[in-house]
Amino acid sequence: MEISDLTRAIAAATSVAASLDLPADDAVVLHNSNRLALRLTPCGVLARVAPAGQAAQLEVDLARRLAEAGCPVGALEPRVDPRVYTRDGFAVTLWTYYEPVTPHVSAVDYAKALERLHAGMREVDVPSPRFTDRIAEAEEVVADPDRSPELADADRVFLGSRLESLRRAIEDRGVVEQPLHGEPHPGNVLGTKNGPLFIDLETYCRGPVEFDLAHVAEAVCEHYPSIDQGLLDECRQLVLAMVAAWRWERGDQFPNGRRFGEEFLRLLREGPPWPTLDAATRQLDGR
Repeated sequence: MEISDLTRAIAAATSVAASLDLPADDAVVLHNSNRLALRLTPCGVLARVAPAGQAAQLEVDLARRLAEAGCPVGALEPRVDPRVYTRDGFAVTLWTYYEPVTPHVSAVDYAKALERLHAGMREVDVPSPRFTDRIAEAEEVVADPDRSPELADADRVFLGSRLESLRRAIEDRGVVEQPLHGEPHPGNVLGTKNGPLFIDLETYCRGPVEFDLAHVAEAVCEHYPSIDQGLLDECRQLVLAMVAAWRWERGDQFPNGRRFGEEFLRLLREGPPWPTLDAATRQLDGR
């Protein structure tokens, strides 16, 4: 968020907490991009703040149902009603804050947790968009120069064509689809005393499990059963193309977003072997 929005968002979160008798004298910014994550103290609550919309309520409902089913997901704050609170044009949701116990989740534990999440999602009846809806959102950004004014014409044609061809290739496979996290990359996994927990469920969608696996490290994929490698390669390309599109959108607030957009275009043009989103991100971050 921009500084002006950041100040208002923090005020909205602390105001909501105070109205619920959760003392919030201080707010520590844990993550700031298109959505804000705050640790409120001394109440020890994790607050997520975004412009008001429908996705927050879907995330709350889904998180509650998945937690009840025993899935490895971050829990909602138990001291208040599980709902979206609105203040000053922001949607505020309140969650359990987990003290990190390990800086790194092992590939085996990561894969097992994701497999458990997928199994639980198959048992939870919550309506979801298809992964193709997310592709369509990326295609709209690329197709509209007003939404992506800095994207060069040649790059616009290339990226739009790649998104369309990958969507068609994956759909033509006729693969089994199921509910997915949508973006289970390491930034959305917490290492806790209860094991790995997945957070940020607003990207929930339906598609092949390989779409989720395209967001994680190769080592994690090696421990996930029954992967279609050809489909995984197509999904890795697709995820790179989608992320590239979003990084070129006007108003995107992802840190160093334009650099990511340029690099992902280069990777798509360079061709196989296709890197995972995790590997490409780590390289750009210098990790």
